[in-house]
Amino acid sequence: MRETRLQFEEIEIDLGLDEPDDQDALRARVAARFSVPVEELPELVLKKRAIDARGGRVRFHLTIAPREESGPALGEPTPREVDREGRVIVVGDGPAGLFCAYELARHGIGCVVLDRGKTVQPRRRDLKGLTQHGVVDPDSNYCFGEGGAGTYSDGKLYTRSHKRGDVRDVLELLHLYGAPAQILVDARPHIGSNKLPKVISAMRERLVELGVVFQFGARVVRIDRHSSGAVRSVVLADGSEVAGEAVVLATGHSARDVYELLDDAGVRLVGKGFALGVRIEHPQALINGIQYGKHRDHPKLPNAAYRVAHTEEQRGVFSFCMCPGGFIVPASTELDGLVVNGMSLSRRDSPYANSGLVVSVEPEDLERAGYRGPLGGIVYQRAIERAAKLAGGGTLRAPATRASDFLKGRASNSTPDTSYQPGLFPTDLRSVLDSGGIELSARMARALALFEKRMRGYAGDDAVLVGVESRTSSPVRVPRDADSLQSPDMKGLYPTGEGAGYAGGIVSAALDGMRVARAIVGVLVQG
Repeated sequence: MRETRLQFEEIEIDLGLDEPDDQDALRARVAARFSVPVEELPELVLKKRAIDARGGRVRFHLTIAPREESGPALGEPTPREVDREGRVIVVGDGPAGLFCAYELARHGIGCVVLDRGKTVQPRRRDLKGLTQHGVVDPDSNYCFGEGGAGTYSDGKLYTRSHKRGDVRDVLELLHLYGAPAQILVDARPHIGSNKLPKVISAMRERLVELGVVFQFGARVVRIDRHSSGAVRSVVLADGSEVAGEAVVLATGHSARDVYELLDDAGVRLVGKGFALGVRIEHPQALINGIQYGKHRDHPKLPNAAYRVAHTEEQRGVFSFCMCPGGFIVPASTELDGLVVNGMSLSRRDSPYANSGLVVSVEPEDLERAGYRGPLGGIVYQRAIERAAKLAGGGTLRAPATRASDFLKGRASNSTPDTSYQPGLFPTDLRSVLDSGGIELSARMARALALFEKRMRGYAGDDAVLVGVESRTSSPVRVPRDADSLQSPDMKGLYPTGEGAGYAGGIVSAALDGMRVARAIVGVLVQG
């Protein structure tokens, strides 16, 4: 083989569905693009793969680079044995907390990770009790437990938050601990709820080997201060106390009691915008037909995803956390409320497609409806969730309306088949959505009508709205200093991740947790 002379950073190629995509074929395409013999090419690697179905023409969009130009991003230090003092307390073992602990371990700093829930296996049993028997454990459910709310979800790893840090580092770490290599290539990577728990456990087990301490069933009820005002310790529900020099607050968007304890401790909270609505479910075959057209049954194509959005009067209605080949699941954390969410297994092979379909709610909307103060958004969420449970007959049967009936402003007498195991309760979801005093249903209906024009069948008889999707993000932000990342009201308190209002998914939460860890390193190591 002749010495390689061709040098380039990367090249983009479109492939039709029936064009060969093996290594030899790709090398031939690259060589033709540069008008050089194949022998002059370096070894190539696929960096990114996306499906482009715009305009009725379905094709794969590939980004290819020389292998030496796309080496692993793990130039970061590997974690090492940590000091045993546990100088840092991390509250919450979701992605923000877990990756914060991992980043601290890269610098040899030990921590104690506390989580109110359980590890993945016993947590799985509680989820079965929730889904099949309607038993809500307030500390172990789809939101609380090892890995956080993302563990038993689709495991989506797509983020626009590249400004927060090295996304590739997060993906490489997940792959290192068992996630499929495909997440390093796919434009919208996901792991799946059947595989992500093992990845999360593997990361935790490695950190335990290095001296990091994890305590589960450890719900924090108070944060104590020194006389100087800096954090001193956290107190758990069983009365025990854990001391540390820094407390990382990584509790996720559903730990409402944490906001209340912060408020009691004099930590300032700020209300923020969020979104609330429903899950919309379709037969996956319908979505495949809408997205792929005549290619809907092509063996190379996965079950199709979609995104929809409409804005009027500076308020959006949009799809959220779309799960192709997925399931709707009960995500309640409180006994008197009903919440639904979506998830998928790694193969995404369920006959159903579901997505959040939500309406943006801003602080001024809450204020006009009488929900005042930084916790007003939580009060509003609870009101809608309680209305949903009542509309479903007081059980975990979810209130539901066919999309076609919703557009006509009437209740449904029946609903299509569904992936939601507790079952659906045919009703009029408009009354549920508007029960909190903010008119959401009219805005959603107008958007649905527009989506139907763009995607025929999207709002037809086979589509069903299932209520309610209320935990899209935190309605509260815990302010922090832009440079030190500490709360200005309590030295040593580091709010992070979704619950603090600084992230919106697995990857962005992980990145924010790692960023906080580096800030702590700057204080504890560099002084």
